[in-house]
Amino acid sequence: MSDIILHHYASSPFSEKVRLVLGYKKLAWKSVTVPAIMPKPDVQALTGGYRKTPFLQIGSDVYCDSALMCDVLEHLQPAPTLYPESHKGLARVLAQWADTTLFWAAMAYNLQPKGAMTMFDSPETAKAFGADRGAMSVGMNRLRPADAAAAYKSYLRRLANMLDGNDFLMGSSPCVADFSAYHPLWFTRVCVPVMADILEATPAVLRWMDRMAALGHGSKEKMTATEAIAVCAASAGAVAQNDVSFQDEHGIPLGSQVSIAAETFGPEATEGELVAATRTRYTLKRVDERAGTVHVHFPRIGYVLKAVQPA
Repeated sequence: MSDIILHHYASSPFSEKVRLVLGYKKLAWKSVTVPAIMPKPDVQALTGGYRKTPFLQIGSDVYCDSALMCDVLEHLQPAPTLYPESHKGLARVLAQWADTTLFWAAMAYNLQPKGAMTMFDSPETAKAFGADRGAMSVGMNRLRPADAAAAYKSYLRRLANMLDGNDFLMGSSPCVADFSAYHPLWFTRVCVPVMADILEATPAVLRWMDRMAALGHGSKEKMTATEAIAVCAASAGAVAQNDVSFQDEHGIPLGSQVSIAAETFGPEATEGELVAATRTRYTLKRVDERAGTVHVHFPRIGYVLKAVQPA
């Protein structure tokens, strides 16, 4: 198997989610640091437009969205599992809630002026970050800080209720829901500690966070973006899909030129040839002058597939 390459940066919450999954599964991986804001020419050489962080690369396969990355890592290393048989459906649903509703409440609380001021080394950096994220969230409804704080407190109490008598959210071992719920709280505690007093009312959550942090990040080695692009260009081809059956929901046949973009945050589209549309994911084939032939994978949930009309 080709190396697992994670393209990420230190303070990215969704990157922390994937880093901990790699640690839980005791996987070795290559670490490529990407810019937090645009421009990202090396990122887009591999993704073709998608610019959210992180993304996962294995050879010439590029996987977008942390939910899909969890599925890929589960396939590569099934034990310990992220999806216990006794509650795998519930775990996925809870993870989806945590990656969306909990995440946005937590980040609206975290990045109010008091928190944001501690993250950046200058007002100019803060302004550039704000403009970048504003462009990614056009049309989204954002919680005001007071509303975000109220919601965040309620969600923390609900997590504490789930931890009553349990080491992890759904039992004695972590599942995908734990990793999804952890990363926005990690951002509060580690990246904007001036805001972390909100966690003190739920000591069970803090103890759970300690258990999650103890999973570590696995074994990593640094790699440059240039090296990662060269790995893609030299790759013999894409890894076979787990499920190669075509599931058509759009009336768009395989071989069509299409675009895929996130439903909400990060609307930049990736264009390419639709080469797979399975039960859970889409795959686009695209050619880049530096990266060569790339297969870019997206989950179905949270992404919009459209045909590209000929010019």
